[in-house]
Amino acid sequence: VFCFPDPRTDPWPLVYSPLPITLVFTSYLFLVALGPSCMRQRRRLELRAPLLAYNLAMVALSSYMFYEFLVTSVLANYSYLCQPVDYSRSELGMRMARVCWWFFLSKVIELLDTVFLILRKKQEQVTFLHVYHHGSMLFNWWSGVKYVPGGQAFFVGMLNSFVHIFMYGYYALASLGPRMRRHLWWKRYLTILQMCQFVAIAAHSSYNLFTECPFPDGFNTAVFLYILSLLALFLRFYYWTYIRGKR
Repeated sequence: VFCFPDPRTDPWPLVYSPLPITLVFTSYLFLVALGPSCMRQRRRLELRAPLLAYNLAMVALSSYMFYEFLVTSVLANYSYLCQPVDYSRSELGMRMARVCWWFFLSKVIELLDTVFLILRKKQEQVTFLHVYHHGSMLFNWWSGVKYVPGGQAFFVGMLNSFVHIFMYGYYALASLGPRMRRHLWWKRYLTILQMCQFVAIAAHSSYNLFTECPFPDGFNTAVFLYILSLLALFLRFYYWTYIRGKR
């Protein structure tokens, strides 16, 4: 079952039409394709202060979104097993829709991760996994905010915001330079946390495919398949980085 655009979020910035987010995505692909060659004859930039400020800002934004997802879902008595979208203009319904929009916007902001890597001439880190994850999340959450801003989708946003608090905290520490390297031994466990997140989201989405729940099966199916693709890519990354790499 599909659904119509939510009239509450339909006119919001970047949501009203697929054109703006398509332009953002196209610009991102051009950056990935042309950025390294533009930097080839230029010296790499350190960007320690901008990186620290950016990562700390993302920690703050992720903390705010996690708080909003959690508190709103508790106040609205959301179910973790089956939660339809609250399309009303009630205070809690609008609060959940707004934090879904902020989560969508955060995926646009996170494209700066790639910009910083290219400016620092760390092209080896701009992998297929990196580009696929950043680019696909734009359309995933554009669809979520336009059609189902809340309901089952809140769980994905809440869990991802929680993980990103630690992820951008790690990046903030790493931006301080080599002297912090000995304090970043927990990078492997951060990757494990990310994969645990994917397993939880896959279980959450697939459960409703086998039960009667008034949330569009199309969205649950899309989330389930997408999360499986991310889990496969992250498992491959984990194997080559922490198992095969150690050998």
